[in-house]
Amino acid sequence: MSHSTRTRQLPQRPDTEPEPDTDAGTGVAARTDGDGASGADVDAGVRADADGTSGSDANAGADADTATEKYADGTSERETESEPDTRPEADTTPEPDVVTEPDTAPEPGTDTSTDDEPEAPAAIDEEPEAPTEADAFAVQADGPSGRPGWWGWRFRYPRAARAVTVGTTALAGVLVLFALLVPNQLDRLAPDAFLRIPVEGVLLAGLLLVLPPRPRRIAAVVVGLLLGLVTILKFVDMGFYSVLARPFDLVLDWILFDDAAEWVKESFGKTGEVVAVIAVLALVVVLLALMTLAVVRLSDLMARHRPVATRTVLVLGTAWITCVTVGVQFTDVPVASQINAELVKNRVHQVRAGLRDGKVFAEQASVDAFADTPPDQLLTGLRGKDVLFTFIESYGRTAIDDPAMAGQVGSVLSEGTKSLKAAGFASRSAWLRSPVTGAGSWLAHSTFLSGLWIKNQQRYRSLTTSDRHTLTSYFQKSGAWRTVGIVPGVRRAWPEGKFFGLDHIYDSEHLGYHGPYFSWTPVPDQFSLEAFERLEHGKKDRKPMMAEIILASSHNPWAPVAHMIDWNALGDGSVFEQIKKEGKDPKEVWKNHESVRTEYRHAIEYSLHSLIEYVERYGDKNTVLVFLGDHQPVPTVTAGSTSRDVPVTIVAHDSKILDRISDWGWTDGLKPAKNAPEWRMDTFRDRFMTAYGSRPGTSGAASAR
Repeated sequence: MSHSTRTRQLPQRPDTEPEPDTDAGTGVAARTDGDGASGADVDAGVRADADGTSGSDANAGADADTATEKYADGTSERETESEPDTRPEADTTPEPDVVTEPDTAPEPGTDTSTDDEPEAPAAIDEEPEAPTEADAFAVQADGPSGRPGWWGWRFRYPRAARAVTVGTTALAGVLVLFALLVPNQLDRLAPDAFLRIPVEGVLLAGLLLVLPPRPRRIAAVVVGLLLGLVTILKFVDMGFYSVLARPFDLVLDWILFDDAAEWVKESFGKTGEVVAVIAVLALVVVLLALMTLAVVRLSDLMARHRPVATRTVLVLGTAWITCVTVGVQFTDVPVASQINAELVKNRVHQVRAGLRDGKVFAEQASVDAFADTPPDQLLTGLRGKDVLFTFIESYGRTAIDDPAMAGQVGSVLSEGTKSLKAAGFASRSAWLRSPVTGAGSWLAHSTFLSGLWIKNQQRYRSLTTSDRHTLTSYFQKSGAWRTVGIVPGVRRAWPEGKFFGLDHIYDSEHLGYHGPYFSWTPVPDQFSLEAFERLEHGKKDRKPMMAEIILASSHNPWAPVAHMIDWNALGDGSVFEQIKKEGKDPKEVWKNHESVRTEYRHAIEYSLHSLIEYVERYGDKNTVLVFLGDHQPVPTVTAGSTSRDVPVTIVAHDSKILDRISDWGWTDGLKPAKNAPEWRMDTFRDRFMTAYGSRPGTSGAASAR
């Protein structure tokens, strides 16, 4: 290459003398300072490669790559002085550190071109090759030492850096695969659940492969956040299925988190509640962040290895279609998975139904056959009787039908039937289907009393802010009864009590109890019934009474459980301090499913004993007792049963009371037969009122038709 030709690469303005090339000296100094390629050289190479330039910029990038490779190999070899330029003459771009001053400055207006100057190479349309892992190391943020990585550790420990990179990428893949395949129910969480091909992953990978770099990165962030939210929803579903045997409702179930926090507080203390809340919030934040970073990392990996990634996506897509067509399964789980698509589709339908539910419920609540019935025609068949509607918490069909419990609970019911008969009482029993299972007692109570299907909190709020009458408020409307509520589970203001037509409400603070809590249960059932006798039922010269009584000792977590003591020894409840100390720790009980089921049975037996003994001790010829369960216990206890049935029993001393329901076909005694009638819980109100003399009003009947 001629000297004059190299001089032309640094043109000077015609009216000035050429200035000395100070960069040349700097470049030589940089190469001979004994420190190898400097951080500035690396940065220059990165900028050149990012800008897509050629010529000297490209050569600078190549130098940076060379420096990076030396660092990656762990060598400390210093660069030597510049080699003589032996490149072909067609490459007219000078090395910035070997440019020399021309011998003579060109005359103004002089044509310095030569006939043998080669033409510039044509631009290449090929997409530049994606950066490698080594390139990625080279562009890490410089630490104080000026080297890539955190304080240059990637260059100092290349093998460790490589291991961290591979390990992090593998963990990212595992996390994303887990999120795509994890089911939303604990009983489906098994190894075969992860031996599947998620169609959502295949489609999202294909989408990220076809997008340009910037949109791809944005899409990866969005996909990561959405996948994190879906995973959180699956975890919430696990909790709801474990307690309520149904998925979380995105529209109607947010209020239940308050109840969950309250339950944790009462079961494990204030510290347990705070720790649980902090842990949940931390899990949400960490999961969203990790899922987003994982998807972004995998997206970059696919972009660097686009041919391999494309072939892999095509193979997996073909395999998924084949598995769907043939119906390939491992055990009972199909290999071709679309669990996330189905989950999202179901939630969309759920949200739409939740938004429409308010209007549907309003139409149902507007129909009440007894709304216009005159007070003197209401419940005439029960005039002069004390009617006690008693709910036993979590008293479900499992307690009677499950082989592990049927013997002991059945024995309590059979013995109770005999002892009540000896006291002059008869009974009839059947089944009611509750709108809820596992929890949500207030929804079951309001369903039973209102004659409407109260299956969610939105309906409950709509009901309790309406003017619809309940079974208890019809007793109040008649003017023939004093109406009271014994609600030991209520520990704060309960404005809904007025809606249910109760003249007076006794919550946990007004029963005279000074003993300990039993986990969630504030007052043992035996004490609650004794307090009712002392405060209301045992008073002389009173009018007939209608009472709603909630027995809460059989509430989850069923440990510790109180036991029966002498009624005369109850006092102010302080006697239960020792009983609680002798009880079991709920944290220990819940380590084993069978222990939970056993303690649940003990709690049901205690509640039944309390109620049966109360009737024997304080019942008289005017006593009419209607007792029932509110819902089935949690799935841990039901052991796979999907039934929502609860027992319902009517006990009376006056035979005429039971004669009025002789056509119902209920079973004699406290224990309903397996083939006893099964009614929806919301149908009980109208059937009961009709059986005991209430006549539908004219306008109410017309609206019902």
